[in-house]
Amino acid sequence: MSRITPLQFNALRSQFEGELYFDDSTLHAAQKAVYATDASVYQEMPAAVALPRSEADLRKLITFARERKVTLIPRAAGTSLAGQVVGSGIVVDISKHFGKLLEVNAAEKWARVQPGIIRDDLNKHLAPYGLLFGPETSTANRAMIGGMIGNNSCGLHSITWGDTRGNLLEVKALLSDGTVATFRNEPVAEYISGMSSSKDKGQREQAVRAGMFGLVSNPVDQALIRKKFPKATVTRRNSGYALDALVGKFEEGNINLCHLIAGSEGTLCFVLEAKIALVDVPPAAVGVVCVHTSSVAEALHANRVAMQFRPKASELVDKYIMDFTKDHTVYSHNRFFMQGDPAAMLMVEFWGEEQAVVTGQAERLTAALQAENLGYAYPLLFGDDAAKAWDIRKAGLGLIRNLPGDTQPVNLIEDCAVAPEDLPAYIAELEQLLRKHDLHASYYAHAGAGELHVEPMINLKTTDGKALFRQVLAETAALVRKYDGALSGEHGDGRLRGEFIPYMMGEEVYEMFRQVKRIWDPEGIFNAGKIVDTPPMNEFLRYEQDKVQPVIPTTFDFSKQEGMLRLAEKCSGSGDCRKTQLTGGTMCPSYMATGRERDTTRARANILRQYLTAPSVRNEPAPTQEMVKEILDLCISCKGCKSECPSSVDIGKMKAEFTQQYYETHGVPVRSRLIANFSKQMKMASLAPWAFNGIFGNTALRKVANKIAGFHPERSMPFLHSETLEQWWKRRSREKGGMEEGSRGDRRRVYLFCDEFTNYNDVEIGKTAVQLLEKLGYEVIIPEHTESGRSYLSKGFVKEAQKLAIKNVELLQDIITHDTPLIGIEPSAVLSFRDEYLDLVPQHLQAGARRIADHALLFEEFIAREIDDKRIDRSIFTQKKQHIKLHGHCHQKALSTLTASKKALSLPVNYQVQLIPSGCCGMAGSFGYEAEHYDVSMQIGELVLFPAVRQQPEDVIIAASGTSCRHQIKDGTGRKSKHPVEILWDALLR
Repeated sequence: MSRITPLQFNALRSQFEGELYFDDSTLHAAQKAVYATDASVYQEMPAAVALPRSEADLRKLITFARERKVTLIPRAAGTSLAGQVVGSGIVVDISKHFGKLLEVNAAEKWARVQPGIIRDDLNKHLAPYGLLFGPETSTANRAMIGGMIGNNSCGLHSITWGDTRGNLLEVKALLSDGTVATFRNEPVAEYISGMSSSKDKGQREQAVRAGMFGLVSNPVDQALIRKKFPKATVTRRNSGYALDALVGKFEEGNINLCHLIAGSEGTLCFVLEAKIALVDVPPAAVGVVCVHTSSVAEALHANRVAMQFRPKASELVDKYIMDFTKDHTVYSHNRFFMQGDPAAMLMVEFWGEEQAVVTGQAERLTAALQAENLGYAYPLLFGDDAAKAWDIRKAGLGLIRNLPGDTQPVNLIEDCAVAPEDLPAYIAELEQLLRKHDLHASYYAHAGAGELHVEPMINLKTTDGKALFRQVLAETAALVRKYDGALSGEHGDGRLRGEFIPYMMGEEVYEMFRQVKRIWDPEGIFNAGKIVDTPPMNEFLRYEQDKVQPVIPTTFDFSKQEGMLRLAEKCSGSGDCRKTQLTGGTMCPSYMATGRERDTTRARANILRQYLTAPSVRNEPAPTQEMVKEILDLCISCKGCKSECPSSVDIGKMKAEFTQQYYETHGVPVRSRLIANFSKQMKMASLAPWAFNGIFGNTALRKVANKIAGFHPERSMPFLHSETLEQWWKRRSREKGGMEEGSRGDRRRVYLFCDEFTNYNDVEIGKTAVQLLEKLGYEVIIPEHTESGRSYLSKGFVKEAQKLAIKNVELLQDIITHDTPLIGIEPSAVLSFRDEYLDLVPQHLQAGARRIADHALLFEEFIAREIDDKRIDRSIFTQKKQHIKLHGHCHQKALSTLTASKKALSLPVNYQVQLIPSGCCGMAGSFGYEAEHYDVSMQIGELVLFPAVRQQPEDVIIAASGTSCRHQIKDGTGRKSKHPVEILWDALLR
């Protein structure tokens, strides 16, 4: 690739509608760094990153690439496992601006879409029609149609719905000369007419049509293709270019170049639009039989039996994956159906119009398995239970990245496919191959289609590991060829398997592939170095070999994650963090609002990994602290990644640690210190609360004060109470004196944590909590303690937060027990005991910190526990009907559950509680106040929360336990929301 100067890129940017990043400035360099990797083991710094906004932008990029002899690397969700979107050219990210559903024809069952539309989001739009797009990858909630076309994705229902190629009806694409061409299935005569000069077809399209006709119509080539491609019963086939599919169509009297574009990994053209076939949604009853087995081999034999019953899916999950769910915040709850300790599980899905039909199918399968002594448990799951089980299977790629140490599962032979009937024998030989090298592996995925994702554990940080990486693939290729299988079933060749295509299919077929590339893209501007002419498969890896790993001193204890670097490295790149508001969940709020890769958890983990391993691989410029700060800027520390990321990559923790170290190098910004010292500021202001409220209650004065503080002028501020909660408590205690001492003997004692936010701003809620608990029969005590440290943590003052954590543990460790719990009103404060405190206090306080963590409860958690223990009399609450809409705090969703809140608010018998399917509210502590973050904060709120609140009638109560959440709802919608404490207090019969 020729070197392009910033001046040349500047000329392109001057006429470019979208975003273009190319120079060495902090923002541009940071952008390039986060696009240097995908979900594979490869890493290479791109020359530039482009986020085109229009078709015109794409044309300009093609012209630029052709003139400057640089390649364009099309990128959608970036979940490629073979390095398809990694390279030194210009990465062209279509995920932000090319995601429209253009047309739906329900009668003919097709849709026309742009390549950046997400598969699951598309299906949500199609649901009212009773239709969906079938191919379903495990990444379907972020995988985009363009990427699925590039890889010819199949997914877990491929035995029912087929692959993307089989569902691709038409492609509108930009060719290498910048002209538009449309391809569809055509009778040969019609196709031939398109090869001649015509007004609607340019020279490049005519050349493509003529060149491809010459290949597929040649009897000698046809015979060679039939001989060298995988045998017909191997349905998953994605190595090289799909000449076999073209020959098959030609024999039927048709030519369909869409079949070639599918699986071409963006190396032939740039897809603008796709017309895709739709299928009917599954019937009402969908059930999954989870066959528990004692080995992978037993599960594969069970699969042989299962396939006789024509299931809709048959997928395998092995012990590695299941074991990593045991202690996972989210996936541990999905294990409810597991019995014993299976070594492998086969998940077999059946459909029926009624549940009884599915149950009958399941019973027949179970009987057949038992007759052959296969499996020991066969639970049948429906509805949400089945969805939770499937979530374990889909999260496999991320879950196995929780393996400790530098020896990690690698995407290497994970995409080899054989005929289903050959699968048991193939896997048995593969296990022998791996044992020869003393390698363990994880086995999971598409048993029914003859393709298991096999990920051997190899240390790629060593020279020996790098050599073994190649050797295992070479030996596996020989094994796959023995079974006449496909080296790639659906993940593609990319730069991982391209080197072995000549071996698998022979030099003559490989030369045909090179000819295909020349026909379509003679100047090599589309994703060069993929499929053909690839670099060696064990070059340009993420890791340098035999390098001494840096020892990184930290304030947080990262020992459980084997250090901060290892935690960053746990990110597999699978893109679980690229969720949208339609997907649901919390991770990652800023990405949901901006749609930019730089705002994903993945990007943050990647930039931290590159920074912590500087100098980076191949002496490329290492990320600087400023670059890392730029990428971490919109992380709002919601903690969603700690629970929703299958690998539990806790960016919030790493951001706080990094920020602390950044301050030590660059100094502390005034606003950051102001926010961190929230309690000190409020303590001073509480000496004259009337003055504080007067300033921030006056619009003009508030805007001036906000500007001085660096806050957005439109953001309102929470007022101060006339007295703090601590002052009220002490005054009340003095007034009550010993009057009730004798009556407290039968009352259970609880300790209320007086967090800094309740103490100064939400005093009435704190007072209500005390009185409500007393009404419910508890003795309430606010013990001696200091502030939680949440404001310090949020701004990266980890050492200051550590001092507070130590002091609080010292003060509380001897009084907090199961019978005398610590109850918190503000989730972010009390949950610090269960999260950050455990990684901040020294060893001698660990036992005390753990004890407090075990018994530090949100107010709603305590009430739910007491309901379960039948200690609360529901008859003392109103029987009036009331609808409540509940928004959950981010930390509560990440570190606890909203089930307790729903149960607590349902204490009055006729209170009906519904969860608002919102992620983060967008305020996130001080984030939503800060001038430069205000717009993103409000965009986050507008995704789900604000519209949901606005839709509610006035008599519906909006519940939110977080003080920031309530404030954001007020600023964004004008509605007042209530803490569950207030709602239950108002419901008491008095």
